Amino acid sequence: MKLSNWLFLISLLVFAACSNNDPNAEGDETEVADKQALKYTITPFSPSQSFPDATLESMNYLDGHFEFGVSGDSYQLGVQTPDAGAKMCANSAQGQHIHLIVDNQPYSAHYTEDFDYDMPDGTHYVLAFLSRSYHESIKTPTAYILEKVEVANDNFTSSDVVKDPMLFYSRPKGTYTGHAETDKVMLDFYLTNVELGPNFKVKADINGEEHILDEWKPYYIEGLPMGENTITLTLIDGNGNPVNTPLNPVTRTFTLAADPAESN
Repeated sequence: MKLSNWLFLISLLVFAACSNNDPNAEGDETEVADKQALKYTITPFSPSQSFPDATLESMNYLDGHFEFGVSGDSYQLGVQTPDAGAKMCANSAQGQHIHLIVDNQPYSAHYTEDFDYDMPDGTHYVLAFLSRSYHESIKTPTAYILEKVEVANDNFTSSDVVKDPMLFYSRPKGTYTGHAETDKVMLDFYLTNVELGPNFKVKADINGEEHILDEWKPYYIEGLPMGENTITLTLIDGNGNPVNTPLNPVTRTFTLAADPAESN
């Protein structure tokens, strides 16, 4: 064989060996495969109507009755948030409201500053925050109250400031019906005493599929199946381990349903 042919053959073999052993090429293929394997898409909300002066001033529980103090010129309970129509997600016809979460239970929505509420005796974490009409929480330092309380005979007998980093699940919740509500479902949660970034993140397990969130904001979930869905939220540290803090993690189920009228 001529020398030129030998050189050509050797160059082909060297090129093939380098291509097969390129770690970057293998990594790129793995990354693409991982992205293709995800069933659900999570994308951040666009910026929402802001309420910089919205304030939850006080929270009292007396004889089975909550009383809150709400202030701020820009925010009112019971009115529609101006950009509700643009958000393309479930919206409350009753308007803006307070989300009340006791321990790890689903929130209850309240459209007035005072209301009756049955709370069992014992120690509880009580979180209240102001919400837009489409259930997105207002994530400012003045828009929430979190207390660790002792309850006896339908009264707070003591309350303490909570200093632990904590994660509370807010949405999705309940049943969503029809394309307008099921195509894009809002994922929203509430954080206290912690900032997301390199040291803390939220792991969202959606029907067994893991997504890592490093920004505190609402997200659209797309691609969810009809029927029952399950989400588990876990506050994790920079190494991916669950943070040893109360009520962590938290799991919820919710349902997507077709609207019979849309099939006609």
